[in-house]
Amino acid sequence: MALPTPVLIKDSILTDWVLIRSGGFGEIYKAKHLLWNYEVAIKLLCNDDGSSSSLLREVEMMRQGSSDYVLPVLGVFKGRPLNSGSSEQLGLVMKYMEKGSLASLQKTLDKVPPLPLVFRLAHQVALGINFLHSLPTPLLHRDLKPSSVLLDSYLNVKLTDFGLSKPSQTQAPASKKDKGDGGGTINYMPPEAFDLNYKPSRTYDIYSYGILLWSIATGEHPYAHARPSIVASLIPKGHRPSLEELNIRAADQGELRGLVELMIKCWKNRSTQRPSSLECTKITEKLYQMHEHGINDAVHEVLKKLEQMEQDRLTEELQWLRVTPAKD
Repeated sequence: MALPTPVLIKDSILTDWVLIRSGGFGEIYKAKHLLWNYEVAIKLLCNDDGSSSSLLREVEMMRQGSSDYVLPVLGVFKGRPLNSGSSEQLGLVMKYMEKGSLASLQKTLDKVPPLPLVFRLAHQVALGINFLHSLPTPLLHRDLKPSSVLLDSYLNVKLTDFGLSKPSQTQAPASKKDKGDGGGTINYMPPEAFDLNYKPSRTYDIYSYGILLWSIATGEHPYAHARPSIVASLIPKGHRPSLEELNIRAADQGELRGLVELMIKCWKNRSTQRPSSLECTKITEKLYQMHEHGINDAVHEVLKKLEQMEQDRLTEELQWLRVTPAKD
């Protein structure tokens, strides 16, 4: 059954544009849809081939992978974004996630979230991956990392960034186009992805998930101070992020040991030794159920901290405006 054509959303129906994120991929804005009367996110790509094929391909991947734990695409933007000049652009229109990404949460908190939230994040990401991998034609994400994990107002997960997604090649030979296409972010890429004869499979995402678990549990970025070329040479040799801190914490927090054991299985050098996404959901479900009773307090603790930090930021800005002399 064919999916319905995505809604075309023109610039005339969007107002209050605010840039919320930019990078090598392009820019993401927040804007209010005048007819829907709520805020949406608009993703504009800067690296396209002139026909917008990469963006339309991402739309198709997101539409195939729509679930409770995967960010839905609401439509395709066509028009001139605020301050963009005279050129017309295409973009993705998506649900606006109030609390940003896991990456922004980590940067703001500068510490590990409470353990119940750690386990819920781990479980919900696994549910999202498992949904993609369980489609009739399994869909590979291939760019799992903290910035690909978006959070709603209650810190629930939805996966995004499907620019590198593609159907699994496990049951078909890799095409010439696929060979050598490692994709992804080097620090989260599996060792086999650095091989020119690499054939994309679901085990790619499982490896990335293992590294992502480490980031969720430590609040840090893997190989944060290493050059990409060094990381690319060490990963195939079996080097992984340090477990020293997690092992110390696991001595006092026994359930954390289960999460450490899972990440070690996920980042095995041999892809055939990694667990399936379904196994990951079952393991993280058990870990989360042990702490589910504390999730409300954990979420409220983090939200209160975020609110206080935002208030402090606004107060600091206001004080700066009061002491800065006006310019003629």
